[in-house]
Amino acid sequence: DSGAMPFAQFHYPFENQQLFERSFPADFIAEGIDQTRGWFYTLHNLATALFDKPAFRSVVVNELVLDSAGQKMSKSRGNTVDPFAMMERYGADAVRWYMVVSNPPWKPLRFNESDISTTVLADFFRALTNTYAFFALYANVDGFTASEPLIPLSERPEIDRWVLSALHTVRTRYCAEMDSYDITRAARLVQDFVRRDVSNWYVRRNRRRFWKGEHDRDKRAAYQTLYEVLRTVSTLIAPIAPFLAEDLYQRLRRESDPISVHMERIEPGDPAMVDPVLERRMDLAQRIVYLARSLREKARIRTRQPLRRIMIPPVSTEQRQDIEHTYQLICEEINVKAIEFLDDDTAIVRRTAKPNFRTLGKRYGKDVQQVAAAIRALTPNQIRILLSTGELQLPIGESEATVTLEDVEIISEDIQGWLVASEGNVTVALDTEITPELRAEGIARELVNRIQNMRKSSGFEVTDRIRVAIETSDGDVRDSIEQLRGYVMEETLAVELVHTMLGDRGTLVDLDGTQVRIHVERVR
Repeated sequence: DSGAMPFAQFHYPFENQQLFERSFPADFIAEGIDQTRGWFYTLHNLATALFDKPAFRSVVVNELVLDSAGQKMSKSRGNTVDPFAMMERYGADAVRWYMVVSNPPWKPLRFNESDISTTVLADFFRALTNTYAFFALYANVDGFTASEPLIPLSERPEIDRWVLSALHTVRTRYCAEMDSYDITRAARLVQDFVRRDVSNWYVRRNRRRFWKGEHDRDKRAAYQTLYEVLRTVSTLIAPIAPFLAEDLYQRLRRESDPISVHMERIEPGDPAMVDPVLERRMDLAQRIVYLARSLREKARIRTRQPLRRIMIPPVSTEQRQDIEHTYQLICEEINVKAIEFLDDDTAIVRRTAKPNFRTLGKRYGKDVQQVAAAIRALTPNQIRILLSTGELQLPIGESEATVTLEDVEIISEDIQGWLVASEGNVTVALDTEITPELRAEGIARELVNRIQNMRKSSGFEVTDRIRVAIETSDGDVRDSIEQLRGYVMEETLAVELVHTMLGDRGTLVDLDGTQVRIHVERVR
């Protein structure tokens, strides 16, 4: 009988009594949903009859894997997927990570092979491996070793303290999710942290600290911070992506470390490392930046083109102070010269509210239509109060209904001359006018990008100095380059920048709609 497994495996009660008593009941069991009336039942049946206790404390029920259309896989339908072929093609880690992060195991999974490439290999795994490659490139150039004395947290830049705080917050939440057997939420925590906070924010914001020439205290702090992030992430992904985790860990391992990532303990974060205020401020800055970038995309204005300003109507004194604290960072990220605050956003945006029946229906039942009508009738001032406080009391007949931000969808409409985007209690308006001065700076930034790409394609080392020659018949483009000559040369490590006739030499590129020929050579 399969239900006898817990004691039959130890030949209990004839031997191994202590071993059995230590292992029974099991901490958890994981099997398919078909075992609800199979193994799950027989285990409990015998355990209750023989020991008057359950056979296991927790259970993870695996649901069915369906095809991409949601149909049950069947040989007769011809829609089955060979798991070994998937692992051979993409690797076991990628397949496993995809299945874990896509859906909780106890919900049916629509298996879509292309998602393994797009959401795992080309997204999360690439972000993680590229972050390590970036770290290793400069760490090897500078001879960084993880055994150097640590720079105290209080003496590191704010962005280092922020990413370490976020890391320890993720560790704590990860352990809580794992302890409750929610591996999907645990995996998503790590994935979002690596993609959003580490790759797309911390590394990009700190490139200059790694590539600058002097190996000073600030550079050491950057290395030590990114090293801790990568090493910790290797342990967090280990239960789900054991091979990638081991490879990353071995590349980072110190002599004093355990010989394998799978011998490391995964523990909650250190509360002393967590700064909730700093995390709140940076999260707000990221939200503002992502909204502003979406507006740039809407207007088809590239990020390298500087703009004059954004305008933000803060919903509270705290929010305004948080934005002021990260003012310079936000301006740099979205490439604007200034942030202006509005006490009243009616000059730049019209807002209306739509009811979210998914949340309202559960709470208000038969009264949901009355609540929905009250939400549709919200005035701009009421919407501002809701955004500021997070909730609003609405009269419904002789009683009141409490409406939260989750209960409504705020719709923002642009007013002529501005592009506006909102998310929750954050609204950003973008001034899209491009002056001649701003255009010149945008051209210079585009030129830097083209030269950097040419350096990379030519196989130059990151420390190589270069000479740059440019040919263009457009006087405005030439003047723009000359206005910002120093910036272009500094960013590209150029010792010389000349305007000359190049003939067939160099590469033809587009700068703001103008054809420009660029020639780059390494200084010997």
